[in-house]
Amino acid sequence: MIASSKTLNHSLFQRFVQRLLRNLGRVTLTTLLLIPTLRASSPNDLPSLGDSSSRIVSPQMEQQIGEIFLKQLHASLTLSKDVLIQYYVEQHMSTLAQYSNLQSALNTVVVVDNPNINAFAAPGGIIGINLGLLIYAQDSDEYSSVMAHEMAHLSQRHFARGIEARQASAIPNMVGLLAAVLVGAAGGSDAGLAALTTFQAAGQSRQLRFSRDREQEADRIGMNTLARANRDPEAMSRMFQRMQRAYRFTRRPPEFLLTHPLSETRISDAKSQARQYANQERLESSIENKRDGFDYQLIRARAREHYAVSPIGESETYRNKLNDDPSDLTLQYALALSLSKNKEHDEAIDLVENLYRQNPSSVLYTGALAEVQINAGQHAEAQRLLKATLKLYPANFPLEMLLARSKIATEDFMDAELLLENQAKRRPKDVNVWYELAETSGLAGNVTGVHLARAEYFSLNGALHRAIQHLEYAQRLVDDKNFQLEAKLTQKIQDLRTEIRRANS
Repeated sequence: MIASSKTLNHSLFQRFVQRLLRNLGRVTLTTLLLIPTLRASSPNDLPSLGDSSSRIVSPQMEQQIGEIFLKQLHASLTLSKDVLIQYYVEQHMSTLAQYSNLQSALNTVVVVDNPNINAFAAPGGIIGINLGLLIYAQDSDEYSSVMAHEMAHLSQRHFARGIEARQASAIPNMVGLLAAVLVGAAGGSDAGLAALTTFQAAGQSRQLRFSRDREQEADRIGMNTLARANRDPEAMSRMFQRMQRAYRFTRRPPEFLLTHPLSETRISDAKSQARQYANQERLESSIENKRDGFDYQLIRARAREHYAVSPIGESETYRNKLNDDPSDLTLQYALALSLSKNKEHDEAIDLVENLYRQNPSSVLYTGALAEVQINAGQHAEAQRLLKATLKLYPANFPLEMLLARSKIATEDFMDAELLLENQAKRRPKDVNVWYELAETSGLAGNVTGVHLARAEYFSLNGALHRAIQHLEYAQRLVDDKNFQLEAKLTQKIQDLRTEIRRANS
C-alpha cells in the first residue's frame, strides 16, 4: 500500500517562492484580495487586459506556480474517487469553457472529497470544486454560474494582474496567496487551515478576503458566459440569495463565502445584469442543456449518497418520495444507489436498468449500471456491458476504470493493469489513477511497475525524494538490455534532482 500523509511541504513551497522572486527581479505575487480591478458598466463592457501583466508573470510562469499548487493540494486534501462524478465535472467544464473568455484549455479539474460548499481557481488553468457544491447547487444552471465565475478569474488573469498592481510586498504575501486558495480548497479543514499558520504574521486574515471589485468583475464576465451558453442568467443571483439566507445567522460561513464574499451590492448587480439579458430574446433551452440538467441531478444524487450516514433511512426517504411521483428517474436512481450500498442488489439493478434504457449510449448511464452490477458481483454482465460501450467510446476514462475494477475483483490483474496503464498515459496528473495502478501492479506481480507508479504518485504529491527512491528501486530491477527504460529512468531521476536543487537554491 502507498503511504502518504496529507500535510503541506512548507519548506519546498517557501523555497520555490524565494526562487521565483529572484527570477522576477524581486517582484512579489500578492494576494488577490488586494487587487483593484475595473468594474464593467454593462454585461459586455469587459476590461482591456493588454500585455503588461505578462511582462511580470508570463503564462509559462503561471503554469509553474500551478504545478507547485497542485502538489500542495494533492499532499493536503483527499480527492474524490468517484469516476462518474469526475467525468461529469470535466465534461461540463469543457463544454462551458467553449463559451467563456478562456484563451486556452483548462489544465486540471480537481474534485475534492469534502461536503462543504466551495469552488476555486488557481494559476495555470486549474479549477476545483468540493463535492458539497454539487449538493448545494439545486440545478445545472446554478452550478454553471459558479463554474463560469471561476473561469472568469482565469480568463482575466486576476493572479497576474494582482502582481502588477502590487510589486513591492514581502515574500509571505505571495505564499499567503496560494495558501489562501488552498485553504479555500480544503473547505476549512484542519489540513487547509494549518497551511496558513506560518503566515499569520503576514496578515493572512486579509488575504482570505478576495477583492470585492474583482469578484464583481468575475460575476459580470461569468454572466456573459452563461448567456452565450444559453443558460439561465438569473441562476447566479438565485444561488447568491439562497447562500446568503442559509448562512445569514451562522457564526462561520462556508469557505466559499470567505473567499468570495457576498454583499447586497453584488447580489443586486447580478439581478440587474440578469434583467438586461431577460430583455433580450432568449432561445428555448437546448436539448443538450436539458439533458445536462437531468445528468446533473443524477450526479447530485451520487454526491449526496456518498455522504449518507444511513443507507436504510435514505432508501425509505426515496421510497416515500417515489410514491408521489413513481416515474421520477432521478429518485429511482437515488434509491438504487442507497439500495446497492445496503446490498439490496436485485432491486438496485432493476432501477438502474430502467435509467439505462432511456439512453444506452450514455457514458453516465452505462457506468451507473455497470457499477451496481459490479457491486452485486455480476462481473460477466458488467464487463460485457462496458466492453460494448467502449467500442463507441474507446479509452473512455470512467468506463475503463470501472472495467479495471471488475477485472481486479475477478483476479484478472494483468488485464486490469493494462487498462490502468492506458489511463495513466492519458491522465498523467491524476493521482488516483497512479495510486490504483501501483496497487494493481503489485497484485499482478509487476514489481518494477509498482515502483514506477509509486514514483509518479509521490512526484505528484510533491514528495520528490520518495519519488527518486522508487525510481532507483526500479532501476535495480530493469534488465540490463532494456536500454530505453534505463535511459528514461535516469533522465527522470535527474529531472527530479534538478527540481529539488532549484527549490533549495
